[in-house]
Amino acid sequence: MMRIILWLVGGVLLGGIIHVVVILTLPMLAEETTWSRLSAYEAENKMLVLPEIKAGEPNPLGLDPELVYGLCQVDLSQGPVYLSGILPDAFWSLAIFNEAGTVTYSTTNRDGIGQTVELGIFNQAQTRLLAQQQLDIEEGLLVVEAESDRLALVLRLAPPHEAVRARFAERLSAIRCGPRP
Repeated sequence: MMRIILWLVGGVLLGGIIHVVVILTLPMLAEETTWSRLSAYEAENKMLVLPEIKAGEPNPLGLDPELVYGLCQVDLSQGPVYLSGILPDAFWSLAIFNEAGTVTYSTTNRDGIGQTVELGIFNQAQTRLLAQQQLDIEEGLLVVEAESDRLALVLRLAPPHEAVRARFAERLSAIRCGPRP
């Protein structure tokens, strides 16, 4: 009887381990990911305002139709990346994430930044050069270190009224994103 209980416990334990391994590896095998869907927008080193989402239309990224979205994909292996510009005086948020979907950095205008965004994104090697003062940066630049080189920056603006949506999209398109020349 003891042997049967031991085999059952061992089988359940082994089945649990196999189940967890399969669940954790399945996302890595996916062919269509958020990153691949974002890459279709061709927003390499520029801020691209995503099309407005209308009710009843396809929404492959699952975006909130009330917000205005800007996307910029960058590669830090080409050098440090800078995000700069002035955003409208309303709620906005910024998220920087890698190909796996892990958020590297996020902030909002409620973090004391206000309307002006001046952000420098560096990989680990570039951060070392920055610490050794071998890279020149502007005073007041917010420095972010990323562990991976390929990143997506997503800016979200919340227009207080539908009438200002076009103006918000215009301001978002004026944001500079990418390496400095």
